[in-house]
Amino acid sequence: MLSARKKILSQDPVEGLDVSLLQNYLLGPVLGVEDPRTDPRLDFIGGIRGFRALEERCREEMRIAFALHPTSIRELFAVADADRLMPPKSTWFEPKLASGLFIHRISGAQE
Repeated sequence: MLSARKKILSQDPVEGLDVSLLQNYLLGPVLGVEDPRTDPRLDFIGGIRGFRALEERCREEMRIAFALHPTSIRELFAVADADRLMPPKSTWFEPKLASGLFIHRISGAQE
């Protein structure tokens, strides 16, 4: 288990997220991952699949895996309140909301 040293922790709502710390202090400078959205060496496994899925991927084709604490609602709100965007690979939430948008016409509305 890795823990961030206090000197790299940030009060910034985006830079303080676990996923940002991983990118800024390990993936980027040590492993050379400049853009986690497009780097073919990165893959994402949703948290609901658990540690076993990470272990299987490392046995099959990957070499290392990282499991992060989920983003909290407080962290999500802090990012939104700062009018910022969540970093890549940080927006997995369970349970998933049903897909699609339902619109109901208000009675008496003209077409």
